[in-house]
Amino acid sequence: MPGQDFRPVYHPAGHDGALRATVQDLRAGRWLSMARLLESTADWAAWTQRTQVLAAVAAGSDLVEAWRAEQPGSTAALVMHTRVAVERAVRAHRARHSRTQELWHAAWQACGAAAQAAPADPVPWTCLLALAVLDEEQAMAEHRVRPPGPMLPPGPWGLLAEADKRDPFNREAYHRMLQFLHTRRTGSRGSLSEAVNFVQWAAGQAPPGSPLHALPLYTRVERYRREGGKERALDLHWVAEDAARDADRALYAWFAHTTPDACSLLDLNHLAHALWGALRFADAGAVFTALGPYYTPQPWNCRTRDPGARDAAEELFGRARARCLSAARDG
Repeated sequence: MPGQDFRPVYHPAGHDGALRATVQDLRAGRWLSMARLLESTADWAAWTQRTQVLAAVAAGSDLVEAWRAEQPGSTAALVMHTRVAVERAVRAHRARHSRTQELWHAAWQACGAAAQAAPADPVPWTCLLALAVLDEEQAMAEHRVRPPGPMLPPGPWGLLAEADKRDPFNREAYHRMLQFLHTRRTGSRGSLSEAVNFVQWAAGQAPPGSPLHALPLYTRVERYRREGGKERALDLHWVAEDAARDADRALYAWFAHTTPDACSLLDLNHLAHALWGALRFADAGAVFTALGPYYTPQPWNCRTRDPGARDAAEELFGRARARCLSAARDG
């Protein structure tokens, strides 16, 4: 039962205890546990997730450089070098930093080296997809490839196919593609409709248990954000028939077939948020139970007056959680 003193926990590693310990070591300036953790990571889904989280933590330090100097033949260190280079380039682009072009070029070269050194690894290709967002005019030919289906725009489909070939339905690869479509310069409505077509296409191909069934929830949040939905007096966005259909797909085609430990915290938060918004409190209660103490600011911050105010997102999450856990307990 949730108490009034409940405080949600934000941690990028979530339920992954080994990753949490490694993040703590990185923050303390130690890289050895990162090398050991990645050496013991056996599947591509965990590898992709762990390298992404570790890069976000390590990007502000020289820990990966120290690892490479100590173990110059390590392929894992090379992949992490690529991850960090891409993270720095993306951050520079977001901040409109003067070194963006330089960092982008270095990251692009690192991706090529990692793809050659680790030909079976999907991560160099997800990294190239992450860099595609920086090509705002789609000047590079690899970012305007013909799409694989109708109603889809040109884009980095070849990069997605390479990631897919190595790890079918790789979660990060498809989310990177979605980010690219959200930022395409076709006008607000144009890019959003392309993104909606993409997530429906991707989810329609995904097998049961795939996190891609949660992709439509992200475009729904993005649509709400762009339309200024938080200012509406009556919020009908989340109870509409198509919103309920998106929530049902994520609940029954993904969540019902997986375990909390295997789930992205962002996906779980988006599903809990969608079900709560659709007034499906008991169903949302099961997702909040799977989350445990963990939460992510997105998508809750889209429902607050100031999306940058983390306290407001935490408060909303806590109220939704209490309401839904109570309904699950009573129902």
